[in-house]
Amino acid sequence: MGTTRLRRPPAPTDAERARSVATRGGTAALVGTGSPRPVVPLVHHLLADGSAVLLLDDDAPVLEQLRTSESGELPVMLELTDHAPVDLREPVRGLLWITGWLRVPDAGSARRTALQVADVRPHPRLLDLGHGATLARLDPGSAVLADAEGTASLAPIDLAAARPDPFCRMEHRWLSHLEEAHPDVFTALARHLPPTLRATPGARVRPLGIDRFGLRLRVETPTGDHDVRLAWPSEATTVPELRTQLGLLVGCPFRAAGEARSVEEQDSA
Repeated sequence: MGTTRLRRPPAPTDAERARSVATRGGTAALVGTGSPRPVVPLVHHLLADGSAVLLLDDDAPVLEQLRTSESGELPVMLELTDHAPVDLREPVRGLLWITGWLRVPDAGSARRTALQVADVRPHPRLLDLGHGATLARLDPGSAVLADAEGTASLAPIDLAAARPDPFCRMEHRWLSHLEEAHPDVFTALARHLPPTLRATPGARVRPLGIDRFGLRLRVETPTGDHDVRLAWPSEATTVPELRTQLGLLVGCPFRAAGEARSVEEQDSA
């Protein structure tokens, strides 16, 4: 007899998930600089070409290393940490490491790059450029993603070509609101969990993430944590489609759509 292979729910590609991690922002740290502690940028942003823009305090030791480097470049690694939308027992849900060469562009290029970042993600610390802060650029050589879907190595061309999930910037507000105001939604979703998890005493179903292919849940039990992906009946690419798919998954489309709409209205207020 042949073996039965379980079909994994569809999910964004490795490069798409990496780009979503970078787009959400999270926390960042430069490691491998020779400093005893990681260097935390004042601002970090991944450009469309996959390179990273980092605004650093003028006192950051890595800048002195760059100034004394014969080539004007340093090999470093940027670590981006992706946090869950709610206060979980294990809050880190993903890590993205980008390894490459760090350099400081000339003043004119730095100002143009800062304006480019401000157009996409305004940040008050960008005004400190030239007044206690220096802009540096990390040109990637490779990247590694680790999350609940697995671990993957990415080439710079893959990272540059990928686009973030359409819901990656709204999921924190949406899922935290759903857990706080509508916990019964996750009680209803629990029926989709594997039988062993549903039968575990003390199990608590928590929101972990959302994307165009489905919903990710964290099941916290007395003996450990388990991540589960639930696929939408159909892929969602717009907010109305997402409301519909959540409603179908919950089993009460009108109510779930109303709850999702209330979050959308809060975001637009």
